[in-house]
Amino acid sequence: MGWDDLNLSPARTPAPLPIWHAVVDHAGWRAVAQHFARSGGRLVSMWGVEAEEGASPAACAAFASAHGLLCVELPLVDRQEQFPDLSAQFACAVRMQRAMADLSGLHAEGARDQRPWLDHGLWRGELPPLAAGAQPEGAEPDSLPADYPFVRVEGDGVHEIPVGPVHAGIIEPGHFRFSVVGEKVLRLEQRLGYTHKGIERRFTELEPLQAHRLAGRVSGDSTVAFAWAFCMALEAACGVLAPPRAECLRALLLERERVANHLGDLGALGNDAALAFGQAQFSRLREDWQRLSKDAFGHRLLMDLVVPGGVARDLSLPQRDAMRQQCDVVASEVRRLRRIYDEHAGLQDRFMGTGRVAPELAARLGLTGLAGRASGQAHDLRCDHDWQPYRRLETRKSSQAGGDVAARVAVRFDEVFESLRLIRELCSGLPDGAVSAPLDLPADPSRGFGWVEGWRGEVLVALQLGAGGRILRCHCHDPSWQNWPVLEHAVIGNIVPDFPLINKSFNLSYSGHDL
Repeated sequence: MGWDDLNLSPARTPAPLPIWHAVVDHAGWRAVAQHFARSGGRLVSMWGVEAEEGASPAACAAFASAHGLLCVELPLVDRQEQFPDLSAQFACAVRMQRAMADLSGLHAEGARDQRPWLDHGLWRGELPPLAAGAQPEGAEPDSLPADYPFVRVEGDGVHEIPVGPVHAGIIEPGHFRFSVVGEKVLRLEQRLGYTHKGIERRFTELEPLQAHRLAGRVSGDSTVAFAWAFCMALEAACGVLAPPRAECLRALLLERERVANHLGDLGALGNDAALAFGQAQFSRLREDWQRLSKDAFGHRLLMDLVVPGGVARDLSLPQRDAMRQQCDVVASEVRRLRRIYDEHAGLQDRFMGTGRVAPELAARLGLTGLAGRASGQAHDLRCDHDWQPYRRLETRKSSQAGGDVAARVAVRFDEVFESLRLIRELCSGLPDGAVSAPLDLPADPSRGFGWVEGWRGEVLVALQLGAGGRILRCHCHDPSWQNWPVLEHAVIGNIVPDFPLINKSFNLSYSGHDL
């Protein structure tokens, strides 16, 4: 089955990105997954829908290829009817399907791993949390979460090192179970989801025109990406396009977010490899970067600036001049720091060959985003599709084949320079016109999708509105869902002390698992 065999409907016309929707049966669900797997496509996300009390549930999945994004919906009779397991075609489906079981009570037929993922044994209630009419209850004060059945590694000299879920400092909670011989890692198994805050259910309690603020707080270091994806989905549901000036300002905000995160990570990676000088210098640059964001936009992390219909603030000509000048300064300093990193023998000894994910393994496991591009998976929405203003700016894609910490560092450096170029271009060529367009919520049920290349990778928002514009379901997806399982493979064969360095080179979102 190919695209031509499906009864496709565009999710929006005209569209900033090619996004399609189709309703399928069980055979169609399998055929679509097999088609995308055979043709080198990728699974972006999976989620369950039970829009209103008394309505039938549905399993949903989003697939991406060179054609664009295809979102398929499989209606089910009830929660007892299962949907076909996709883990044979896409390894990253395993945890998504486990989350669907926890949140929506929908189960993959024949799935081998059916352990709870987000439910840590403390949820109560007759219905799953996202079922229509569900009233989730907390656990009794004296109850303890159930033991989690980690996979055990047996053999002479093998022992386990449990790390977390509570960590030192301000790192978010996650449990890492290492099976080791001496200091060599044989296996790593993660248990995440400790930051689950019920965001998807909270969306259904908000007014659609205000819910972008919640979307921007799904993962705080990706506030622009998630807010833009939500607003793109809402605008699609309303049949509205943001003005060209607003889209350019959104891109400028997204690139400033990308640079801020890359600067922070490059410093932290230097520090983890015992080059404190690197962290000091990159932290200084990041602080200056965020101060200008605060001066120009009113928020260091750029929260609440992408709004339905456009952006909340415009940029004056002096502010644009200041950003161009800052880009020149940062580019010069980062170029000097890159030479230091590249020529530092101790740093390169820690980076090169550490935490390697070969391109073949990356493709098989669905590694995506920044980490994927460092392992030969050259997908970047800014370059792959006719997404303005990125296509007009001829955005250049960074890619490496090494797949180790050194490759992920190199991609970060390359992307900093490209984002600085894009910001200069956007400041110089900002079109005239309005920075927002009015939105009228549709009277009839509607849906929309948002798809944005955040700094970590592709962010997806699937929005379903009911009669009168009420939010029935809003599913947000962070690329960390794909990449956390790959981190388990990247650590194998390395020594335990290298785990913090490998982990930081991915820098995945813990809060992304709140979804």
